[in-house]
Amino acid sequence: METNKDQKGKLSKWAKNSITSRMLMVGILILILMIPLSYIEMLIQERMMRQQDVVGEINQKWGDEVLIYGPILKVPYKVFTTKSTYEDKTKTWLKEEIESTKYAFFFPEKLDIISTINPEEKTRGIYKTAVYQSEIIIKGSFEKPDFSEKEIKDEHILWDKIKLIVQTTNLKGANSLFEININKNKYPFSSSHFNDDYNTNNYKVQNAVSLNELESKTLQLIDVPKEKTTTFSMNINMKGSKQIQFIPIGKETDVNVKSDWKTANFIGEYLPYNSDKITEEGFNAKWKILDINRPYSQQFFKGIPNLKRFAFGVNFMIPVDEYQKSERSAKYGFLVIGLTFLIFFLIQTMSKIQIHPFQYLMIGVALTMFYTLLISISEHSSFLKAYLIAGFAVISLITLYSKSILKNIKFPVFIGISLTALYTFIFVIIQLENYALLVGSIGLFAILAGVMFASRKIDWENN
Repeated sequence: METNKDQKGKLSKWAKNSITSRMLMVGILILILMIPLSYIEMLIQERMMRQQDVVGEINQKWGDEVLIYGPILKVPYKVFTTKSTYEDKTKTWLKEEIESTKYAFFFPEKLDIISTINPEEKTRGIYKTAVYQSEIIIKGSFEKPDFSEKEIKDEHILWDKIKLIVQTTNLKGANSLFEININKNKYPFSSSHFNDDYNTNNYKVQNAVSLNELESKTLQLIDVPKEKTTTFSMNINMKGSKQIQFIPIGKETDVNVKSDWKTANFIGEYLPYNSDKITEEGFNAKWKILDINRPYSQQFFKGIPNLKRFAFGVNFMIPVDEYQKSERSAKYGFLVIGLTFLIFFLIQTMSKIQIHPFQYLMIGVALTMFYTLLISISEHSSFLKAYLIAGFAVISLITLYSKSILKNIKFPVFIGISLTALYTFIFVIIQLENYALLVGSIGLFAILAGVMFASRKIDWENN
């Protein structure tokens, strides 16, 4: 019996004082704390999705992004095919010539687009997004359609049935009629059909923007580019959100977009060429794209291709990166908890001060609370303010709590300084993009060196 009591006593003493047992206990607590940390990451994802849903709803009611594709000349022409039929009675083949109509599509020779954007913010609850009113002036010219590629004769071209086509998104946001001016005549556009993924000639685009095809009235012969160049002009007023984009279909395309919006983000296949595009008053961006800058021709004989991937323009969405930064910060939760527990473990081992597992658990819970404070405060303020408030609250709480555990002022001050340095280090990594891996690696190497230096005097055999 005494032997069993001695063994239990030694086991209890080992479990209480052994470095191995304390290390196992700390490791188990860290794994347990990963559970609430994973729930916090799910909460951030949920809030991010909620923000996207609200912004999407506002944009959908106001008007989604604007994409202009056109005008495009739609030219019908005759095609003749020979059909052979075998006649049993005469034992001969009868040949019949069948006439059908096909369509060719020609892009403008010159295309000039001038757009003035007047953006504003729309808010719902704690979420906000940017919407805008746009005035778009489109001018250009068409040369005589070139059918030499198909060897189509002029007399087989139906010049009296030529129309114009414009494809665009967000007709809901149109504030004016779509009509084109050629010479002294006006030709209104009407909806032809709606296509989610309008695609021919292998120009398929993944996640293509839904396009509405508008078709004009038949052009009068005087306005058809048969004998001479035809010039045109269009004035369009549209409401939109997110972004405005254009497709460079002119043999020479010049685009000028200006606005008083101060956080412009230029997107798409082409960037503005002018270096003074962004000023304190807003932006004035200019593009010039030639046909040799793009991998498609000026005419198509098998339908209008989807050229969405060659679009370019301006993004007006308000940059909301609080959720992304909070998510990145939460990914370092394991590192923060692990290093904090390591500090307490080293203090406990070197000073012989006993720290109960429950006290470790309370410290870990306080560390996880940092992320709930961060995400909730950042929704109503900037990420920097939220990070400072949450960091100050958690560091103060753990420092004061450790003072009651460690019974002196030296160790709590060291813990407070260490946590401040750790949270500062993580904040710097979050802000960096290109150098995040480099700075993180150097920082972790420095931390490892510090731990190795501090643990060199521990007597591992007698603990």
